[in-house]
Amino acid sequence: MRSFAFSVVLALVVPGSAVAAPPADPFVDVIVVLKSQVTPAAAAPGRLERALRDHADATQRGARDLLAVRRKQGLVTSVVPLWITNAIGARVRSSVAAELARRPEVREVRPSTTIQAPTAEVASAVEPNVAQVNAPAMWDLGYRGQGMVVASMDTGVDISHPELASRWRGGTNSWYDPNGQHPSAPVDLTGHGTQTMGVMVGGDGGGSSIGIAPDARWIAVKMFNDRGQASSTAIHLGYQWLLDPDGNPATADAPNVVNNSWTMSAGTCSLEFQPDLRNLRAAGILPVFAAGNYGPVAGSSASPANNPEALAVGSVDDTGLIDPYSSRGPSACTQSAYPQLVAPGTDIRTTDLYGGYLDVSGTSLAAPHVAGALALLLQASPGVSADRQQSALQAGAADLGPAGADNDYGYGRLDVLASYNWLRSTPDFGVVVSPATVNVLPGGTATYNVTVSASGGFSGDVALSVSGLPGSFDPQVVAAAGTSTLTVVAPGTAGSTALVVTGSSGAISHSATATLTVVPPPDFGLSSTPLTRTVAAGASTAYTIAVSPANGFAGDVSLAAGGLSSAVGTVAVTPAVLHGSGSAQVNVVTSGSAPAGTYTFTVSGSSGSLSHQVTLTLVVNRPDFGIAVSPASSTVTRGQTATYTVNVSPTGGFTGSVTLKVSGQPSNATPTWTGNPVTTSGNAVLKIRTTSGTARGTSTLKITATSGTLTHQLTATLVVR
Repeated sequence: MRSFAFSVVLALVVPGSAVAAPPADPFVDVIVVLKSQVTPAAAAPGRLERALRDHADATQRGARDLLAVRRKQGLVTSVVPLWITNAIGARVRSSVAAELARRPEVREVRPSTTIQAPTAEVASAVEPNVAQVNAPAMWDLGYRGQGMVVASMDTGVDISHPELASRWRGGTNSWYDPNGQHPSAPVDLTGHGTQTMGVMVGGDGGGSSIGIAPDARWIAVKMFNDRGQASSTAIHLGYQWLLDPDGNPATADAPNVVNNSWTMSAGTCSLEFQPDLRNLRAAGILPVFAAGNYGPVAGSSASPANNPEALAVGSVDDTGLIDPYSSRGPSACTQSAYPQLVAPGTDIRTTDLYGGYLDVSGTSLAAPHVAGALALLLQASPGVSADRQQSALQAGAADLGPAGADNDYGYGRLDVLASYNWLRSTPDFGVVVSPATVNVLPGGTATYNVTVSASGGFSGDVALSVSGLPGSFDPQVVAAAGTSTLTVVAPGTAGSTALVVTGSSGAISHSATATLTVVPPPDFGLSSTPLTRTVAAGASTAYTIAVSPANGFAGDVSLAAGGLSSAVGTVAVTPAVLHGSGSAQVNVVTSGSAPAGTYTFTVSGSSGSLSHQVTLTLVVNRPDFGIAVSPASSTVTRGQTATYTVNVSPTGGFTGSVTLKVSGQPSNATPTWTGNPVTTSGNAVLKIRTTSGTARGTSTLKITATSGTLTHQLTATLVVR
C-alpha cells in the first residue's frame, strides 16, 4: 500500500453549522512564539536541555501570568508551556490572542495547525529493500544496532506484534502520548507507525529479514490522536519528550535516531518546528523525514522535511527509479536540492497490525531505512555529530540520475556500507564514557573509563576535558586511540550531576556524557511507639523501639537507655542489639516511692560512627483519691434531716478503701452514713438528723476521708431553723 502525505487544517477554523453566524469572540488554538530563542551553539556542552528550560521559564513569565488571569475570567481553556521551542500552546478567545500578540516579548501568535494521519493503498509485490541498502553487509561486520535506540514520531506502534514487542525498550521513558489518550502502553489504531517501525527494527519472524537494525530497541511518540490528527502543541511536546524522555536532564535516555514519516502541506516553507529540529541536532540526533508523496511536480517539497535541519528521504523502486509520487525539489526553504537522499519505498514488506505483515509504498517507508541505517552507523562510530552523520549518508549514497545532487534523487540511494566506509576512511575520532552512571557517597571518588576510537586513519592526539564537576584524566592526552581514566570527587550533597567529557584535536571536537549520582550514605532511623506512657508509681510500662535501615544499611545497632533517675525507676532494653533492622522492647519499672511528675529519658542507637536517639516521656502518678460533697450547703427546720452525698474519685491508680467521718455538727444532731467506707471509687450518703432540741444556727461540717496514710478533708454547711 502507499502512504500518502498529511494534510494541514488550520485550527482557527471554528466548527459549527454552515448557516450559523460565528461567535463574536470565538475560541482559537494558537501557538504564542516568544521573540527570544536559545541558540543551541551558545549552550554549554551537555547543558542544552537545561538552558532551554531555564530560558523558557524566564521569558514566558509575563505571557503565562496574563493567560492565568484570563483563564480565571473564562477566556482561556488550556495552556501548555513549551521549551523545545520558546513558545506556549493555548486555546484562547480571539481577543486574548490579539492581546498576546501586542506584548513586547511576543514575536507572533500563529494558529495551531492540525496534521492528518496518512492513509494507504494496497500493493502487490515484496522487494529486497534490506539488501539494496547493504544492511546485511553491516550485519556481517557485527553491527545490527545493538545498544542503539530508535524513536518514531507517528501514529504509535502495535506492541502486540511479535517482531516489535521484544524490541521495545520498555519502562516509563519509552512511550509518550501527548494527547493523553493512551498514556500507559504503546498502541496503534491505524498501522502506519507499526509499518515504519518494522522497517527500522523488524526481525525475521515472518520468514524474511524486514528491518535494517534488528537488534536496536525502539521508543515512540503517538503524536496523532485517535481521530488521526496531530496539533502543533502535540508535536512540540513530542519533540520535547524525545530530548528528555524521563524528565531528568541528568540521565542519558534520549534516542540515537528519530524517524518522522509525516509532512505538512507541499510547496511551502513552514519553519514552525525549526527550533525543535535545531535542538535535536545540537543534541546529536539527526531528524530523518519522509520527503512527502506530492510528486512528480517540481518544487513539491514539504515542511518540516524541507527545513535546513531535516534530512529528507525520497522513494525509489527496486530498479533505482524514482517513485512518481515522491516529492521533488528544490527545497522551498533553502532552494537547494531536495530530497537529500532516496531509499527503497515501493512494495516494502513490513509489520502491520494484529501481528500481520503488509506490502506498503511511499516515502513514509523510505525514511525508516535511513533511520535504521543510522542506528548501524552510530553503533560502529559512537558519538558522531549530527552533521557528520548526514555527511556520511550523503557521501556514501549511490548516485542516481544526473551526476551530483539533484531534485529527484538528491545525493542518491542509501548505501549504509559505503557510508560506514566513508566514516572509516575520513580521519575522525569518537569519545565514549563508561559506565554511563556512577553512584558514590558524598565526598567519594568516581572513576570513568574514557575511550577514544580513531576512524578514517585518524592519527592525532586528543586532549580531554570535563565540565559539570572538576575532574582529572590519566592521561590527559590520548594518542590517536586509547583510553584514559577520569577521576571525579563527588560533592557533599546528594543529587545527580551531568558530566560532559570533550575530546579535542585541532578543529575536531566530540563530546560524550555521563552521570555522577551522589547517594546518601547508609544510615538507620530510630523511632518509638508510643512516645509517652503514663503509669502509677510502683507499676511497669513498655515502649517499642524500631530500627529502620536507609540507603542499604545492614549493620548492627546497639541500643541503650539513659536519663531516668533511679528514684523514679529502672529501664531495660531487650534485645540490646538489632541486626540491620527490627524492634526492641523498652521496659520501665517505676519505684513505689517515685514522686508524681513528668520525666524524659532517651534511648540511643549506635552503629560505628552513626548514632541516633529518641526521647521518651514517662508520666508518673501517685495513687491517691479526691472527695467532693453535694450539696455544699443544706437548710432544714428542727426535727428534719439534712442529706449530703460524698463522692470518692481515685487518681494515679488508687485502689484502696476510704473511710469517711464527719465532725462539727450541732448538739442534739445525729450523723449516720450509708455506703461507708468506699472502695476505690463511689458515693457514700451522710444524713444529719436534727431534733426539736437542736440549736438553731449555721454549723460547718468537716468531712474527713482516710485511706492508710492518705487523708483528705472538705467542709459543708448545715443551717438549722
